[in-house]
Amino acid sequence: MKDERILTFDEFDEMVNPRPEECEFDRVVERALSRRGFLGGVLATGSFTALAGSLLPTGARAAADRFAFEAIPASTADDVIVPPGYKAEVLVRWGDPLWSDAPEFDPATRGTAASQERSFGDNTDGQDVFLHEGHVLLVVNNEYTNRDILWGNNPDAKAASDDDVAKGMMAHGVTVVEIAATDGKWGIVKDSPYNRRITPQTDMSLTGPAAGHDLLKTAADPTGTTSKGTWNNCGNGMTPWGTYLACEENFNGYFSAEDENHEVSAELQRYGVSSKDWGYGWAGIDERFDVSKNPNEPNRAGYVVEIDPTDPASIPRKLTALGRFKHENAEAIVNNDGRVVVYMGDDERGEFLYRFVSEGVYAAGVDTHALLENGTLSVAKFNDDGTGEWLDLTPEATGLASQAEICIHTRQAASAVGATTMDRPEWVAANPNAPEVYCCLTNNKNRGVKPNAGGDDTSVNGPNPREANNYGQIVRWRPEGGDHGASGFEWDLYVLAGNPTVHQDAYGGSDNVNADNMFNSPDGLKFDSNGLLWIQTDGKYSNEGDFEGQGNNQMLAGDPVTGEIRRFLVGPNECEITGLSWSPDRRTMFVGIQHPGEDGNSHWPDGGNSVPRSAIIAVSREDGGLVG
Repeated sequence: MKDERILTFDEFDEMVNPRPEECEFDRVVERALSRRGFLGGVLATGSFTALAGSLLPTGARAAADRFAFEAIPASTADDVIVPPGYKAEVLVRWGDPLWSDAPEFDPATRGTAASQERSFGDNTDGQDVFLHEGHVLLVVNNEYTNRDILWGNNPDAKAASDDDVAKGMMAHGVTVVEIAATDGKWGIVKDSPYNRRITPQTDMSLTGPAAGHDLLKTAADPTGTTSKGTWNNCGNGMTPWGTYLACEENFNGYFSAEDENHEVSAELQRYGVSSKDWGYGWAGIDERFDVSKNPNEPNRAGYVVEIDPTDPASIPRKLTALGRFKHENAEAIVNNDGRVVVYMGDDERGEFLYRFVSEGVYAAGVDTHALLENGTLSVAKFNDDGTGEWLDLTPEATGLASQAEICIHTRQAASAVGATTMDRPEWVAANPNAPEVYCCLTNNKNRGVKPNAGGDDTSVNGPNPREANNYGQIVRWRPEGGDHGASGFEWDLYVLAGNPTVHQDAYGGSDNVNADNMFNSPDGLKFDSNGLLWIQTDGKYSNEGDFEGQGNNQMLAGDPVTGEIRRFLVGPNECEITGLSWSPDRRTMFVGIQHPGEDGNSHWPDGGNSVPRSAIIAVSREDGGLVG
């Protein structure tokens, strides 16, 4: 069996909660997966440009070339590669102290719990930049930590003490840090009053329909309205009123039971909670992570968390109204009628795509707290004819007793209404220049092979058109009448990732994928102010077999009108590229480099025989021009 220390979250979930055996394939045969047959219908890439153009107002049509950079080739170098005329510099790394009284990172010990709590967290993911009274604040998710690296100073690379376990805990959460440019080079501002670490031990409030429900009550919180901490935050969002949305994803892998034979409820099993954790050992130092002693504690994780980066004393808010699942990111926009709409993906094979529409409207002076506490939560159903609809999750539709239960058992609610199972819906991004939205469907090796964790059918379907999909795709939809609150939408595929040098069928990708820009597993997704779509990957970097020629993970830019895609950046060995933001003057792009050397083959960013460290890099033009 594969060494459990290096299992991915998905692999771990399937190990402790095996999926049922092979399901029926009545529809697989109907959709022949030859490149000609697949691309000949409404999803034909040749029609992407025409369809995209028809969805856009004339004023939004792009010029022939909106890319301000020369495309770069794939790379397997243990370094960050950017186009000619650009430079990439490290801004902040895992373990860099945020305050002067915290020690510098010690590669020999990898720090302590106390030093980590006052230093930049590990494995950067979603991020955003806030300008507040002249201060530039960078907020970054610290999703998780690589145990082999965190505890790599120990002979067996395992925790040797409770402090080792606590150090891992303190590496999770969110980092808020002020940054500034001096002589054109960005760095952190130590001792800024805005600097803050939000960890699994930070006080939180529970808001929305589920707050106070019996399923959220514990001995430590008999009211079910407060909780401690946030962890495994993946993507993010920014509200129109200037707060940060951190998204709890694989929260399940941190719970365990002292008795490994303890069986958790079926409701928790749907979320991957079991008596065995992912190896962090948190239950050994904090009983709330022992599900046999605190069976409701997992119900208090898996939410979007709202954080005010401008007020270090503020208490983060878990937004139960936005549902509980493995949140990737939260794309918040103001609809044309003033309501706030949040699009969200549940990042697990065969799970769903969600939408929240607020009851109230956003305007100056309105109580913004209420906007994300009251509204309608819906799930997407995609039809094979290029149409779709949002199915409201209500007690009447789902059979659940209350809206509170829907917000806690959101996956079960979505299954009950017959939502479309998706190929790991990850980041969602709304086009600032047109009423359309994009979502990365990263990959799904189980498409057409196994049902999802709830037993839902995962046969090939419209937006997920390939069996055993190892490459991924990006789906986009246009809400009916340009109204993000409408129940209907039209959809198509912006790109099918693939390898045209290996495959001549649908696995070669769509026509806007070629030998010079091919990639796999689109994950991060964000529009810049010019309307270019930036695509970040978290896929296979073996550079062989099905992935030959694709090199390390990368970041590309796509034109949503023409469909053209160009490679802009390639990361170091065994990393994921994730998280993207810009300086207020748009002259610097901040990019996250997560888990370099996760399999032991990188020494980035410091080189030599140094410990690999996740980091945020600052990418800029050498001539000082705008970047995005």
